[in-house]
Amino acid sequence: MTDWREGPIALLGADGMLGRQWRHWLGASDSPSPREGAGGGWRATAPHGDAQAAHRVHCFTYPTLDFEHDDTLLRIFDVRPRLVINCAAYTNVDLAESEPDKADRINAAAVGTLASLCRDRGVTLVHYSTDYVFDGRAAAPYPVDAPTNPINVYGRTKLRGEQLLQSSGCDHLLIRTSWLYAPWARNFVRTIAAAAKAKPELRVVNDQRGRPTSTASLVDITARLLDRDCRGTFHATDDDACTWFDFATAIAAFANPACKIVPCTTAEFPRPAPRPSYSVLDLSKTSAAIGPLTPWPDALQKVLPHLQPA
Repeated sequence: MTDWREGPIALLGADGMLGRQWRHWLGASDSPSPREGAGGGWRATAPHGDAQAAHRVHCFTYPTLDFEHDDTLLRIFDVRPRLVINCAAYTNVDLAESEPDKADRINAAAVGTLASLCRDRGVTLVHYSTDYVFDGRAAAPYPVDAPTNPINVYGRTKLRGEQLLQSSGCDHLLIRTSWLYAPWARNFVRTIAAAAKAKPELRVVNDQRGRPTSTASLVDITARLLDRDCRGTFHATDDDACTWFDFATAIAAFANPACKIVPCTTAEFPRPAPRPSYSVLDLSKTSAAIGPLTPWPDALQKVLPHLQPA
């Protein structure tokens, strides 16, 4: 691939939280339409890339693209992409505990099929995974080659997807991220901001540590890795680490400083799916490739003024 920006690019899950950010970055329409779901394309100039680089973007959404039915994956290749960016996934961590087969079909089996299809056609695949492939027992950030040991169904299905991709022989860029948020869609930042406006006090767990990631940062990091022809596995988050309590405190300070954020333990708020207590991803490989990453408080401050109402 001489220049991934020249396209054609197939964007999967284009109506999701991350897919929407990619649509913005690529200059595609911000509002999904039936034409998008059918693989409709646009010519656009990347707002954050080379001003002369034009994109041919084909956005695929459910039900035209259904990761539970492999036959729909073939439709992606009708547009003859040079690059496939996969933002589609089963992301409901707690529900996955009661829907393991569905989560596995979407996060693992379909990824394996997609990787094989890309391999056979000489197409590069960008795929996203999660910090939840690790068990949280570490005391230092997890490097990309650290042993994996997921402790919930979601993490296990995402890990199997990674393994199927890596063993497929497909030209790929596999990116693990964590604690993803955006001004839109369901995520921790929007939830806490709305709750802080409605309640005088919020209790938030203070014994889980990780790295928050803005979708804007994740897309930018991915693009910069592609610019440098990076392949294989990388970690991509905003820099520095915090607990959910720390994160919530920063959000509430913007949304409603009068709301008190009170630390609590994970045991006080049991969930169907266990969470790793420490899932800080090591960023050294990524920063060596593209330079320093944005600290999470700085990235958060850029997003907070643009939050859509919950």
